[in-house]
Amino acid sequence: MGIVGFAGGIFSTINEAAPTTTFASGETVRVELDPAAKPAIWAAADQATNVECQVQGADPSQKITLTQPGASQTLTIGSTQWEMLFVVGVPSAGSYQVSCDGEGVRFGVGKELIGGAEKIVGGVLLLLGLPVIGFLIAVVVTIVVLAKRSGARKRQMMY
Repeated sequence: MGIVGFAGGIFSTINEAAPTTTFASGETVRVELDPAAKPAIWAAADQATNVECQVQGADPSQKITLTQPGASQTLTIGSTQWEMLFVVGVPSAGSYQVSCDGEGVRFGVGKELIGGAEKIVGGVLLLLGLPVIGFLIAVVVTIVVLAKRSGARKRQMMY
């Protein structure tokens, strides 16, 4: 169960981070973004290229930030390798327009990969915790059985 929980946490994190909305260079897409979901812009390209992205909300005065991730985050879905370009900072949940430009690049809006680390940590706890709990239960059962047998022998010898 620990191995299944660990593997499930990894696959779940990858699937949740993968871009759910994809678009070509120069296109504008409307997506629902929530700051709690840690939205991100991903790119798939055969070669390095310069890219520019913009995110706009319904209210032009909203402060929306695009920051580069602190660590390189890549994931492969099928034959497509995605690299996270920007972490999107939105002030509130809502509908936003996203557009990006880059020659020969396919873009996608998903979530931060590292943002799902709590599932991996939970999987590691299952991977390590379940065997330890099983061992402790086995020790307790062994002690109880030995104590009951010893008591039964003593009672039997008294008669």
